Amino acid sequence: MKVYHSGFAKIERPDLKKGRKNADFGQGFYLSDDKDFSLRWAKKRRDSVSVINTYELNLDDLKVKNFQRDAEWFSFIFANRNGYEDGMTDDDVIIGPIANDTLFDTFGIITSGILKKEQALQLLQAGPAYRQIVIRSGKALDQLSFMSCEVIDEKDLDVYHGLVLEEERKFQESFAEKLAGFDD
Repeated sequence: MKVYHSGFAKIERPDLKKGRKNADFGQGFYLSDDKDFSLRWAKKRRDSVSVINTYELNLDDLKVKNFQRDAEWFSFIFANRNGYEDGMTDDDVIIGPIANDTLFDTFGIITSGILKKEQALQLLQAGPAYRQIVIRSGKALDQLSFMSCEVIDEKDLDVYHGLVLEEERKFQESFAEKLAGFDD
């Protein structure tokens, strides 16, 4: 499978320990099989160029966990974002939906008792369901082959950032509508 990672440097051999431990699927190297989505996530930084790295990932003989937007996915992300043991330390690759950052706010609503877990899961269904692919083991890293690295044009970055802002606006509207529906 062809996968992509945006950033500021050519990364031929990722370091699995550089990623945040409290990311959606825990520490690892985050990718997407959707190039357009990876371009949307590309950032700008002064005195740096933005790039997109392309890889080939062979999933043969790897332990792969595939998540859907459901209660199991929700619990797994909740554990990782809060620094708890996620129970999936032997998975080589984890694939599943990206949690919009509003998810973190939703966790706060749950723990405060304002919403039930089932209501929060309904809120998390709002917005598009982009997939992320996370390499979590050396075995999986050995099956990731670097293909290329391309500089992303600044004008393209501006276009993609505009798309992200519009998508976030629509997500917030949908989220607010669903939240308001719980008052009924």
